[in-house]
Amino acid sequence: MRWNNFLQPDLIVEGSVLNLTPDIIRKYDLQGLVLDVDETLVPIRVASASPELQQWVKEIRACAKLWLVSNNISDARIGGIARSLDLPYFTSAAKPSRRKIREALKAMDLPVNRVGMVGDRLFTDVIAGNRLGMFTILVEPIVHTDAALRSHPIRNFEVWASEILGASITPKKRRVKNLDK
Repeated sequence: MRWNNFLQPDLIVEGSVLNLTPDIIRKYDLQGLVLDVDETLVPIRVASASPELQQWVKEIRACAKLWLVSNNISDARIGGIARSLDLPYFTSAAKPSRRKIREALKAMDLPVNRVGMVGDRLFTDVIAGNRLGMFTILVEPIVHTDAALRSHPIRNFEVWASEILGASITPKKRRVKNLDK
């Protein structure tokens, strides 16, 4: 597989992960989701799940198995978030390494192509998911309100580098907007 294929998400959801609905999950015939944590589910400096995230997990859990896989090394922080959502998790994943994602997939006992890798980063989440043959879903980062005015230099660099390598931020499937708004 060429680099541009590794960097190409299958689906881009405009806005946060909260815009990924059960209807979208069913449309792409997904049975499970592996979820990044930092800036995908919660801002990087936040140690708890918002009520909106808790409600989203409740809705998604009805149609898909969920597992958290984070590069963050803080078991206390990531574990606390996972426990508040009643979800299994791994820390210190070192994505784009596939090891911990493979462990999550094994525990989920689902075909790899029926599991979505959901994250906000091309060079970690999307590459790792594509290397395993998962359905990759890129979402916009959730940032703390104090950081909202700052740009996302790492993500901006990843998009720029991906385009240089031949990937496009045009998804393989299509871009999904929240239809409720």
